[in-house]
Amino acid sequence: MRSLSIGCLALGLLTLAWVGDVPAQENNTAPKGFMALFNGKDLSNWHGEETMDPRKFKQMSEADLQAKRKADQENALKHWRVDANGDLVNDGEGAYLTTDKEFGDIEFYIDWKMVPKGDSGIYLRATPQIQIWDYTDPQKFNLGANKGSGGLWNNTAGNPGKDPLVLADKKLGEWNRFHIIQVGDKTTIRLNDKLIVDKAPLENYWDRKLPLFPRGSIQLQTHGGEMRWKNIFIREIPAEEANQLLRGKDPEGFVSLFNGKDLTGWAGAVDNYQVEAGAIMCKPGKGGALHTKDEYQDFIVRVEFQLPPAGNNGLAIRYPGQGDPAYAGMCELQVLDTEHPNYKSLDPRQAHGSAYGMAAAHRGYLRPVGEWNYEQVTVKGSTIKVELNGVTILDTDLSKITEYMANSPHPGKDLKSGFFGFAGHGDPVKFRNISLKKL
Repeated sequence: MRSLSIGCLALGLLTLAWVGDVPAQENNTAPKGFMALFNGKDLSNWHGEETMDPRKFKQMSEADLQAKRKADQENALKHWRVDANGDLVNDGEGAYLTTDKEFGDIEFYIDWKMVPKGDSGIYLRATPQIQIWDYTDPQKFNLGANKGSGGLWNNTAGNPGKDPLVLADKKLGEWNRFHIIQVGDKTTIRLNDKLIVDKAPLENYWDRKLPLFPRGSIQLQTHGGEMRWKNIFIREIPAEEANQLLRGKDPEGFVSLFNGKDLTGWAGAVDNYQVEAGAIMCKPGKGGALHTKDEYQDFIVRVEFQLPPAGNNGLAIRYPGQGDPAYAGMCELQVLDTEHPNYKSLDPRQAHGSAYGMAAAHRGYLRPVGEWNYEQVTVKGSTIKVELNGVTILDTDLSKITEYMANSPHPGKDLKSGFFGFAGHGDPVKFRNISLKKL
């Protein structure tokens, strides 16, 4: 999307396995486990939409929204059609074809064919874009067309995914096939069975200060020149699978902190926690800080957690072994069912993933209550980065914090080392698969 004027780890191996295990079918017939978004007959499951920041839709009155929907649909029907071969055809103009449903984590197949000098793309979560263009057009070599299709063209120059890893386009006039996996903000793309984008974060074009939206529509871009599409199949990736894809196998240097059986290696409020079904759980009505026996300076910690309704706990970072981890330690990173009605008046610095009382995390990326979430935290010097379910929700430097919630001081925030642990608050929050790597 060059113009709006017309309108971590180990994922690769599993991606390779999927290509062979679930081949995309022909004749718009979905393979097992997938849904056909296009039936080869009509525009069911789709509507027209003149693209814009999706947040603006939520700001529109119902009357204005319906008027826009009607106008966009009328526009789309002038430029989109299904031909006798079952191809979805766009003449290069008009509103973008947009899925009626919004999607989060997905596996996605789509075939496309373009004409000389063609230019198009695919929006994921209503965000631009996976680029498609004529790789032989010298007029666009300065934009990167000669590198081929499939790059995340609207990513910042120099960032991963901006350009495809290899040129994988077929000759003009031949059909191409994308195989796309989107988990969190991480995008992996294969074009004609060649890996061209490898777990690159798709940036939020609409506001680069924000993470990619948790969910959104898939859109087919109109950008001049006829485009044909077919065999559009999608599968929503469930939470457990998404967690496995994001985590993969812990790289060298990570050490397990929990044996899955008992609290060996842990200290502090041991009596207030128990092991249940391979997870550490805070006993209902109990709390306090359960922490490692070893101290750490800079590290990466990986953990999965499950929240009960209104559940509240926290990750104790550089905890000194006594006092409230939120104040006595470097910080407490909130583990909280943020969207529960109990917390409707929450200070932003209390939301899940926030450095409690100091730095607010982005909201909206927790899985539904009862599902396991995957979180990776990187602590380096005075900086903390929190990645929740594949999306960075906090990236802050605590040394630069000068304003605190309720003006409460945080004397431990400048600690250079301490224990890692959990800060229980009486709710049966569970933790499992806990591993840490010293930096």
